Amino acid sequence: MKKMTLSQHFVELRSRILWTFAFFAVSLILGWYLSPVMQEFLTAPLLNVWSDGAFLYTGVADGLMIRFSLSVLFALFLVTPFALWQIWAFVAPGLHKKEKNIVWPIMICSPVLFLAGVAFAFYVLFPFVFSFFIELNQSAPVPSVILPVAKDYLSFSIGLLKLFGLAFQLPLVMILLNRIGVLSKTRVVKMRRYAIVFIVIIAAVLTPPDVVSQILLALPMWGLFEISILFMKSDEK
Repeated sequence: MKKMTLSQHFVELRSRILWTFAFFAVSLILGWYLSPVMQEFLTAPLLNVWSDGAFLYTGVADGLMIRFSLSVLFALFLVTPFALWQIWAFVAPGLHKKEKNIVWPIMICSPVLFLAGVAFAFYVLFPFVFSFFIELNQSAPVPSVILPVAKDYLSFSIGLLKLFGLAFQLPLVMILLNRIGVLSKTRVVKMRRYAIVFIVIIAAVLTPPDVVSQILLALPMWGLFEISILFMKSDEK
């Protein structure tokens, strides 16, 4: 392989950065037109358990801000794997085979696990959580009108989706630490009971203050923890 000079590396880096920004700009424009569909999709879990529900817009610019925020979210969603690929294409020629064998599975598995976490939150957690909240509010001992603020709802739901996407990265982190020799399988097995307690505490802190959502985060994280142990490399004797 032909070696490149420092200036050639800078030219290549600038080109990849410009392509990434261009891709982001195109994705942002596309996201602007798709944002109404995204808003309808994100509000569906709540409206499915609350047929006569409605959202409150507290300011005249709320519609604009929501549409712009969803456009940025869509653009970031598309540009992230593109940017990761650009980074990989830039640094891969300088990596050894062993380093490549560690990095490229991470680049493939990380988005897959993130999407799995998002899907779990959207299709499993949301119906339970929103049904619980609606029933709790409707059973209030005083007359009440439920009008969730559109911005707050979207911020809450998107935040939970991100949380579950990141939580599902647990196997990747554990296996990576194991492969580079930082975390041994024997140690993880011995610390299992403490890890489970830690998972329960994290679920209680990060999720809304209801038992259902806490359990629905703790259980898959526990399962992912156990699966991670199966794929960890055994300690050499």
